[in-house]
Amino acid sequence: MERRLKVYVYEEGELPITHDGPCKNIYTTEGRFIHEMEPGGAGRFRTRDAHRAHVYFMPFSVTWMVKYLYQPLTYDLTPLRQGPHASQGNQLLYNTSIRVLCNANTSEGFNPQKDVTLPEIHLYDGDISPKLLSLPPADSPRPFLAFFSGGVHGPIRPLLLQHWKDRDPDLRIYEYLPKDLDYYSFMLQSKFCLCPSGHEVASPRIVEAIYAECIPVILSDGYVLPFSDVLRWEAFSIRVEVSEIPKLKEVLSGVTEEKCRRLKEGVRAVRRHFVLNQPAKRFDVFHMILHSVWLRRLNVKLG
Repeated sequence: MERRLKVYVYEEGELPITHDGPCKNIYTTEGRFIHEMEPGGAGRFRTRDAHRAHVYFMPFSVTWMVKYLYQPLTYDLTPLRQGPHASQGNQLLYNTSIRVLCNANTSEGFNPQKDVTLPEIHLYDGDISPKLLSLPPADSPRPFLAFFSGGVHGPIRPLLLQHWKDRDPDLRIYEYLPKDLDYYSFMLQSKFCLCPSGHEVASPRIVEAIYAECIPVILSDGYVLPFSDVLRWEAFSIRVEVSEIPKLKEVLSGVTEEKCRRLKEGVRAVRRHFVLNQPAKRFDVFHMILHSVWLRRLNVKLG
């Protein structure tokens, strides 16, 4: 891929919806990927000769489309039909394009044979928290079995809080973390970090857990995990069925220390694949996204 892949980036469109994206919020990945593909970024992958390109990148930001075009609480998606609810507004585009989406939900039309999962990475100020850059030694004790803190939305989180909020000191389950407690400190003190879906299937907690070397516990239905073409998620995470939430402590307590050690080694090994570097570096999240696109481009049958 590094030697062959060429991407043509459309130059049409105006700021802020095209050629820009968020770099300091829950959809940081989108903005940073767009910026990396713009002039001065992608370097050897970008071509200005459309005839040499393997793929053609439309650099619009779904996040900014929602911010500038959607009227909150109207539930009127008409303004978004011009983009990718966006891409459904154009059936030819929808059926033939490689869509790169955070909401990689098979129940909502995500097709893992041609679409790519974009990892959700929340960088509050544009960088990884310093608390996650200097981690404690691998053999440091982690006194809590599992941790979760987050808003109660979607169908899974209410179930999780119903069964485990304030129920067991080993499972530190919060709706919103009290101000005197620190989110990342809990991650660094927990063996498992729970990653339940909210309104959408993706959760930034998955990548945060990987940064903290806390074993991610995937609680989701229909979610195609990022880079699952090449990464064996079972080697560094646990998947728990939603129906097993009432037995969550039993399930997690049943993971042997030896398996926990192997899973944590797996987390440490894949960490570099989820890091956003500026500029991008080999094997980081930018290259992993392009590699996912490349794999799907190889599957395209040209008429």
